[in-house]
Amino acid sequence: MLKATSIFGGVQVFNILITIIRSKVVAVLLGTVGMGVIGLLTSTISLVTSVTNFGLGISAVRDISEAHATDDENRIKETLSVFRTLVWGTGFLGLLLTLILSPWLSLLTFGNYNYTIVFAVLSVTLLIAQLTAGQSAILQGMRKIKWMAKAGMLSSAVGLIGSIPLYYFFGVKGIVPALVFTAVVTGGIEYYYSNKIKIRTRLLSFSIALQKGKPMMKLGFMMSLSGLATVAASYLVRVFISNVGGVTEVGLYNAGFSIVGVYVGMVFTAMGVDYFPRLSGVNKERDKYNELINQQSETAILLLSPLICSFLIFIDWAIILLYSKEFLPITEMVHFSVLGIFFKALSWSMAFLILAKGDSKAFLGNEIAANIYLLLLNCLGYYIDGLRGMGISFLVGYFIYFIQIYFFIRIKYGFGYNRDLPKLLFLQIPIGILCYAAYFLLSGWQLYVCGSILIVTSACISLYWLNKKMQVLELVKNRLKKN
Repeated sequence: MLKATSIFGGVQVFNILITIIRSKVVAVLLGTVGMGVIGLLTSTISLVTSVTNFGLGISAVRDISEAHATDDENRIKETLSVFRTLVWGTGFLGLLLTLILSPWLSLLTFGNYNYTIVFAVLSVTLLIAQLTAGQSAILQGMRKIKWMAKAGMLSSAVGLIGSIPLYYFFGVKGIVPALVFTAVVTGGIEYYYSNKIKIRTRLLSFSIALQKGKPMMKLGFMMSLSGLATVAASYLVRVFISNVGGVTEVGLYNAGFSIVGVYVGMVFTAMGVDYFPRLSGVNKERDKYNELINQQSETAILLLSPLICSFLIFIDWAIILLYSKEFLPITEMVHFSVLGIFFKALSWSMAFLILAKGDSKAFLGNEIAANIYLLLLNCLGYYIDGLRGMGISFLVGYFIYFIQIYFFIRIKYGFGYNRDLPKLLFLQIPIGILCYAAYFLLSGWQLYVCGSILIVTSACISLYWLNKKMQVLELVKNRLKKN
């Protein structure tokens, strides 16, 4: 697990640098309005994608990893053939649906028909995105972690290089070409690496693929409904903010939750690549999945804690670095949101067990319930206290979600935390609270000196704990000796 996390940790550091540059370019060249337009377009496309992709990009990882574990080439070949056929079919479904609904999507999202052509052009990205998700699922299921890492790095770099000139020369009008270009580049690179897996597959008739891929589609359908609930909630929040506060406020909201969802969330991506296949492999052995979930929860808290403390202390500089002074109103929203990441990390580690068990109805029920109260909390938070209210609602919402998921999998699957995790939280959460308090009570050099001490303390605790559990220092020494 640590090996996969370290590989993707390096990739995510690279991706963070790319994202910083891209965010800075968008903030400077397009401003908060441009950021808002991008947010509304991408959330709308994500909504349609969630309706049409049937969750295959995630559900298939389970089937592919199980087939890969058998070392049966015929089973692997059949699984991949069925999966690739389903991916093409659902990809075209997304393209056609977006093309047909483009006038209504424009009206619903922007209140006019001015963006009809924009959505028609972006329809091709749904096909490309589904094919890309398919290639990525194959790489993940076949445990080609290094290839996934290389594909991610190349996609980020080339996508950025192509997008900057489009934003520079065309401004807001360059948004659509940049989105299409990035989708094409990402799809092409993922295809190149997945095609290196030397297993011959063939496209089946869609009816045969549906018949053979029924379990995959069933789980994927439930997951897509869950994804739809998540994306629909995100979309409705943005439309609500646009109607109440304007497109500029949507841009600020996007920027704030990009910090939480992209920069901090990259740690989740780095860990999750190998976690789900491993958890799927032991989903019938309670002792093993209990141990794995505990280990993953501890790793998440250990890696996230110093990062969260850093954001709490240096948030103003982070916003100016990532965006511009125009985006400083999101400071308090980010402060509350990053504290909620503690609960999101723990919930995330547990929720994967429901997927690994293939319990699609339970997963769907939990996610729909969570998205309903998260949507209501977000709208209520923004209506009462603007962007800061959104941050508070994120913290409260994910605390409720943590309680919900914990009791569900404890009762249904017999999961329980070991004694180490509460000890770890007892050490790290107070440091996070102290960082939050320091930001409001101190200023200037006093804030940065005190904050730096707290950040270093958090990092030392994490390093000590990781070394105690996984002999990290020994692994680093061995790696340095090899080099």
